[in-house]
Amino acid sequence: MARVAVVDAAEGTRVPFLRGILTRSLSDAGLSFEQAYELASKVRDDIAGETELSTGALKKRVAKMLREMKLSEVLDNYENGSHRRITTLVIDTNGQVNPFSTSDHQRCLQSIGLSLDKSATITRAIWNHLLEKGIKEIHSNELGKMTYAELKKTFGAKTARNYLVWISYTRSGRPLILLLGGTTGCGKSTIATEVAHRLGIIRTQSTDMLREVMRMMTPKRLLPSLHTSSFNAWRLLPGQSDKESVDEKLMIAGYTSQVELLSLPCEAVVQRALRERVSLILEGVHVHPSLAGKIDNDGGGAAIVSVMLAVVKQERLKRHLSGRGESAPGRGSQKYLSDFDSIWALQSALLYEADVLGVPIVNNDNKDEATDQIMRIVIAALAEDCDVSAKSVFG
Repeated sequence: MARVAVVDAAEGTRVPFLRGILTRSLSDAGLSFEQAYELASKVRDDIAGETELSTGALKKRVAKMLREMKLSEVLDNYENGSHRRITTLVIDTNGQVNPFSTSDHQRCLQSIGLSLDKSATITRAIWNHLLEKGIKEIHSNELGKMTYAELKKTFGAKTARNYLVWISYTRSGRPLILLLGGTTGCGKSTIATEVAHRLGIIRTQSTDMLREVMRMMTPKRLLPSLHTSSFNAWRLLPGQSDKESVDEKLMIAGYTSQVELLSLPCEAVVQRALRERVSLILEGVHVHPSLAGKIDNDGGGAAIVSVMLAVVKQERLKRHLSGRGESAPGRGSQKYLSDFDSIWALQSALLYEADVLGVPIVNNDNKDEATDQIMRIVIAALAEDCDVSAKSVFG
């Protein structure tokens, strides 16, 4: 796509159109990050055939789209930003100063399990308050108190307490280890990416990648069950290669043989994160519900949370598997669909184990709702034995 130049005749500048800059302007005007990014993308597509346009013409196009979306308040903020907009500086507990960011504030609220719309409601209320009062500088504790009060007023004491728990945790320096299991095709990688974004976790690890490293190091003739899919590992067990169909016990035996091989590298990855005191998301079919119990966290102070992801309707799981061929052509989809009965049986077994061990199960019917639920599970785990109050957190 050719770059479109934005020309400001008054200032004598000519710069390329940047979606990120427009996204930030729209966020400052009151849109959520997701809404601002989507609208900025539409603007980019709308001007794609042009070589240049003036800043005024660009602003008119954006205003037209906001008007069509019936976002009058955002439109007013966007059009009159140069007169009404303020920059509020937030001073954190370490004395560092940063501009107040609506997208960061909203993401923080989504970290406690609030939906996109609910978090946007609170962020917009806080932003409008700062704007109306002309507050140019605020301590993060005062901003926190304000957010806590708005959450309590709008969504109740429990949601407000979850916010206190999260802020207290982020200031503690404790690492978070999230173990996300689930069968093939249930959306683990996608959900892990969403959760990592919300929680600000930069280290994620797929057990598929660990398995691939082990395959490179270990010939197939030595560990044949390692060199196949988890739901097909039973075929490479001694004496099983000629069988056409599989019973559940045999399939679980094959899966278990592969999990045992991956157990040590999975534990090693987690232990390194604990030593370095960094947060980690470990996701994959080899994240068995029992893995959390094998992790040595004595004295580490880490929060270790285990979740089992599922797609509990057969037709929906089949659609997920079919979609793999589109999103990742190299992985294909036909081989998964032809082994669907084994995949379904494996999921049933994993969900049973999760239920027995008390590991929360999240149904991935909807990506955003599943992510919200995982956020709530994380907060509930952090809230255990956590005695916090607005005064203890914000002073």
